[in-house]
Amino acid sequence: MQFRPCIDIHNGAVRQIVGGSLKDEGDQAITNFTSEYDARFYANLYRKDGIRGGHIILLNPSTSEYFDATKKQALEALRAYPQGMQIGGGVTAENAKEYLDAGASHVIVTSYVFRDGEVKWENLQKLKETVGKERIVLDLSCRKKEDFYYIVTNRWQTFTNVKVTISLLDQLSDYCDEFLIHGVDVEGKSSGVELPLVELLAKWDGIPITYAGGIGSLEDLEAFRCAGKEKLNFTIGSALDLFGGQIPYENVKKCDHLRKSL
Repeated sequence: MQFRPCIDIHNGAVRQIVGGSLKDEGDQAITNFTSEYDARFYANLYRKDGIRGGHIILLNPSTSEYFDATKKQALEALRAYPQGMQIGGGVTAENAKEYLDAGASHVIVTSYVFRDGEVKWENLQKLKETVGKERIVLDLSCRKKEDFYYIVTNRWQTFTNVKVTISLLDQLSDYCDEFLIHGVDVEGKSSGVELPLVELLAKWDGIPITYAGGIGSLEDLEAFRCAGKEKLNFTIGSALDLFGGQIPYENVKKCDHLRKSL
């Protein structure tokens, strides 16, 4: 169980938003926090503290008037911490190499692989052939519907027909090095962890999984630790004091500090 930090970039600034509120039209989102610091500042902080495996997410689409500013922030963060962070947001087989060459350890992919309600295996295979399994993180962020968790795309607004199951994790793990999974219904709300999802993920033994969503207190983090059987990594966004929240970054940046705090 490791802490994996994040740098979310929206409209050219480091922000924490309620993920399910993100809309491409008008580049709108419910914003929890906008930082006075740029993405490079946070990348330098994580590099100084030796925390690897965090993710940088570009929250504007390539069609947005803010995309160039958002991408510029992301590339500067990658250059500040070469091979220390992953990057996602509109990644395809065609543009993945640009981000890897800029310093990303991995590219994070969602909509390129999950579209039209299903897994596009041909795209996944093309991505694997282009950059290699060891450089790919698949984002299986999901929402609950009729007692099952389904992968969602298009800014987490569109349900696919793909259920998050042990069998799916087995299949997809042949194509990637890690999974990143947001519990979308609680993401950005600091209102508690999506415990049934965490319990489901903890039943699987395979490549690393980073869970994000709803951790709003050290008590929530303890609930996550127990439900996840210490097998899952975690991200904290809006609730972290770096982003205006109450959870001290100093308490979670290393697992030994974390254990003393819980």
